[in-house]
Amino acid sequence: MCLDKSRPSAVLFCFQVLAKVFKQVVGAPERLQIAFSVNLSKPHPVPCPRASARRRALSEDCPARLSVRPRAVQCARVPASLRVSGDSGGGWGGAGRWSRVQGLRGETQSRCLEGWGPPYSVSLSVQFTTTVVSCRPAELQTEGSNGKKEVLSGFQVVLEDTLLFPEGGGQPDDHGTINDISVLRVTRRGAQADHFTQTALAPGTEVQVRVDWERRFDHMQQHSGQHLITAVADHLFGLKTTSWELGRLRSVIELDSPSVTAEQVAAIEQSVNEKIRDRLPVNVRELSLDDPEVEQVRGRGLPDDHAGPVRVVTIESVDSNMCCGTHVSNLSDLQVIKILGTEKGKKNKTNLAFLAGNRVLKWMERSHGTEKALTTLLKCGAEDHVEAVKKLQNSSKLLQKNNLNLLRDLAVHIAHSLRNSPDWGGVVTLHRKEGDSEFMNIIANEIGSEETLLFLTVGDEKGAGLFLLAGPAEAVETLGPRVAEVLEGKGAGKKGRFQGKATKMSRRAEVQALLQDYISTQSAEE
Repeated sequence: MCLDKSRPSAVLFCFQVLAKVFKQVVGAPERLQIAFSVNLSKPHPVPCPRASARRRALSEDCPARLSVRPRAVQCARVPASLRVSGDSGGGWGGAGRWSRVQGLRGETQSRCLEGWGPPYSVSLSVQFTTTVVSCRPAELQTEGSNGKKEVLSGFQVVLEDTLLFPEGGGQPDDHGTINDISVLRVTRRGAQADHFTQTALAPGTEVQVRVDWERRFDHMQQHSGQHLITAVADHLFGLKTTSWELGRLRSVIELDSPSVTAEQVAAIEQSVNEKIRDRLPVNVRELSLDDPEVEQVRGRGLPDDHAGPVRVVTIESVDSNMCCGTHVSNLSDLQVIKILGTEKGKKNKTNLAFLAGNRVLKWMERSHGTEKALTTLLKCGAEDHVEAVKKLQNSSKLLQKNNLNLLRDLAVHIAHSLRNSPDWGGVVTLHRKEGDSEFMNIIANEIGSEETLLFLTVGDEKGAGLFLLAGPAEAVETLGPRVAEVLEGKGAGKKGRFQGKATKMSRRAEVQALLQDYISTQSAEE
């Protein structure tokens, strides 16, 4: 809206009219408070009236234009039905509508996501009130802190409305809470969203839903970044996107090409960042299935259970794409995109890894921290880190080679000492902290006796390590598995050798007693 700032009474009158129209449009009760966000720009300064301090403050530097947009603040329940977060579905198309707000209460973001309802819609809401429709027992398979899969018992909760995006279209689900109860997973079931919680919620209960905004905005940045890279790669080089993955630390786009050159990657990165600086709008529209425009937008088809209109995400002058995910309203919200490089993918495919927005800042922070740590450890500047590491690697290889030669010489010496020892008998044992499988096998080869049981171990005396049992083939075949069992380890063997890993080296004495008993029994039988 363009207003003449030299007539402040007209500005105030327009604000009052807008407030009345806004209330009539949404059917809001009198306790709905209305605020206006005013964007001031200063392309053409003009003289300002100085009738009062308030008027002077309002027209500071007196810009020629005012951009006015209504914003809902501390909303009470709004009976109007407002779409919030789009549609859910597989692939890149929208399926059943998964979120519709019959009423809104609580906190909202001051910005709106273009194309997701009117400017005062709750597309970027962080909290609102809704009602539990159903709650049924369920299980969730997840990955524990130790990396192993775990099965959690809980409930699938269906709400009348939801702010939380269910997994779909390559985008992970939102996280959040229902009445401060953590929602661990959100999945789509037809046109409904299932919220997995570990606490039951009674149907009919009015609840507050809150979205994990940091996770949501991160997904918005990565998903819009993927759309932009996909469009630019196709436009510049005809590189088609066949799939993509929004990962926890980085995202990957699969390109339908056996290779992508470094020059192509650089050109794509330069182009996408130019478009971010151009602040291109991102709009969301809904088209009917029979709309001819549906055939012209990018997409991979709709899921079998699709119902209702098709959701199309458009980056102005760049790309239109069927998509069910959450997106930024302007490319400037991406801040920057960094392409990390390419990797060999599936047959005739190339994976392109990238970061967008806040992930780039976090990546730079981690990289800078690593650089500082290496500077301290290597005692040289960042520009010399690579050469310093190369020197360390060469020194390490030389030391390993020398160490191996010394261990071999030591193994031969130990074998001769054992062979000539007065304690030489039916059972010979030896433990050393240093050494490896080759070290033990050299000793066994040098001794070469098929009449003596040789039990060798290396590693921590009371912890984990390696073991080798050598001797008569029949005895080793019988005793090997029993030795592994006593040491709480695993192993295998053949031709008079049985070796493996152990977790309880502290039980070596029990193994020695086992071997002595076997020899005594064999001698008695003879």
